[in-house]
Amino acid sequence: MKKMRLLGAAVLLAAVFSMGSFPAEAAAATGKELFNANCSKCHFGGGNVINPKFTLHKNDRLKHGVRTANDIISRMRHPGPGMPTFTKEMIPDADARKIAEYVLKTF
Repeated sequence: MKKMRLLGAAVLLAAVFSMGSFPAEAAAATGKELFNANCSKCHFGGGNVINPKFTLHKNDRLKHGVRTANDIISRMRHPGPGMPTFTKEMIPDADARKIAEYVLKTF
């Protein structure tokens, strides 16, 4: 009986610790990692494979009125033709902000 209790306690502790680690790992994603996972297929190196006039490089962003992280997030949520919509369910606001800040810093 004592062995069963110890085994049960060990299984319970393992389950608790493993469940607690997943959200922390997801929250630890960097802007670069999120960009690579969600944006880089079309915006590799800051370019734009669908419409080369709309790159993520600073000069092009400024030409099209995209100056701030909020502007980038707005484009993610309400894009123009050729770009998929990234809803809050697909990319939560905190992750969208990380992506936007990465774009501003990098390109």
